[in-house]
Amino acid sequence: MSKQPEGSDKTIEEWKIKRLIQSLEAARGNGTSMISLMIPPKDSVSRSAKLLREEYGTASNIKSRVNRLSVLSAITSVQQKLTLYSQVPENGLVIFCGSVMTTEGKEKQLTIDFEPFKPLSRSLYLCDNKFHVEALKEMLESDSTFGFVIMDGNGCLFGTLSGNTKTVLHKFSVDLPKKHGRGGQSALRFARLRLESRHNYVRKVAETAAQLFINGDRVSVAGIVLAGSASFKNELQNSTLLDGRLREAVVRILDVSYGGANGFNQAIELASDALSGVKLVQEKRLLNRLFDEISQDSGKYCFGVADTLQALELGAVETLVIWEDLALTRYVLQNSDGEQMIKLLRPEQEEDHGFLQDDKTNQQMEIMESSSFLDWIAQNYAQYGTTLEFITDQSQEGSQFCRGFGGLGGILRYQVDFLAMEYDSDEDD
Repeated sequence: MSKQPEGSDKTIEEWKIKRLIQSLEAARGNGTSMISLMIPPKDSVSRSAKLLREEYGTASNIKSRVNRLSVLSAITSVQQKLTLYSQVPENGLVIFCGSVMTTEGKEKQLTIDFEPFKPLSRSLYLCDNKFHVEALKEMLESDSTFGFVIMDGNGCLFGTLSGNTKTVLHKFSVDLPKKHGRGGQSALRFARLRLESRHNYVRKVAETAAQLFINGDRVSVAGIVLAGSASFKNELQNSTLLDGRLREAVVRILDVSYGGANGFNQAIELASDALSGVKLVQEKRLLNRLFDEISQDSGKYCFGVADTLQALELGAVETLVIWEDLALTRYVLQNSDGEQMIKLLRPEQEEDHGFLQDDKTNQQMEIMESSSFLDWIAQNYAQYGTTLEFITDQSQEGSQFCRGFGGLGGILRYQVDFLAMEYDSDEDD
């Protein structure tokens, strides 16, 4: 029986599901011959087999001959795949099967079966012109979601942070009367109007928060962070206008220097201890570790394709950090003497087929193997004794890592002098 992965393994499984979802969503077929079958834990294989037999009988009545044969062929493939399982795996079973259109306009039979990294919550059988992956998406979105309310004297922003995804739900601006030194009979009236405006503002924030963060009779987020550059956040927290369920869900009240989107980003940073389970915070901490090594010039870091590959071969990489959308292809090339070499190339480098030329003989080398580097490293990272971490470019640190360091790097176990290694290699040549 399989177990749910933990730590780095869980991150990799989530990344694999994300990649699979992207490819399945892009797949399209003719007619309704693309089958999506999901069997939850504790369900029986026999029940699904019976369902497929019934669907086969129904599909036999499809009038269009081409569509009928495609659907029957897909159902038969799913039935054959199902015979490989004597019982439903611990987390359930997912099967996608059907004829999909390739970029060349040709049909290709595709069959995928796997056990998801989390238990399926419901069963599904659909025959359509596309694969249905909504349940898989829910698995990725089910990490703890935190609500944020950023309010100051200029307006309020409502957002959520789930995993490494931050979302702005709603924002509005406000024009509040300022304090002034007018005296006479108008002083009390101006003070009353100012307090009334502040009260109405707090009321609007409280009502909007209830609309966004309460679903049915329950709070829809794991916790709420109140932040702002003035005392409004404290007034909101102490006000009877705020729904009691939301008040109980407040995990942190923060002073930030800005309002709006900048205040949102700062609040995520400052609330990191309360949101320690959220991936974006973990991602920022990891990248700050790497940046610290670089700024101190400790020698215990690497970035870029060449240095990172060298460090991996040495077994020196403690934590390998990769942008989850890194476009890099791994080629295994062989020259006329039967010697093989490995090259990692970006899309623009692949356009120039000069990489196939052997520098020693000037002859064309043969491509023995080509694959996405991300897919390859996800399968093989363990043999290099490293921990693999995928990061996004959604945070400031993530964007800096992708743009400034190429989206590939690592934290090393010990110092490595790459310049010296390069010099020794030139001497050998």
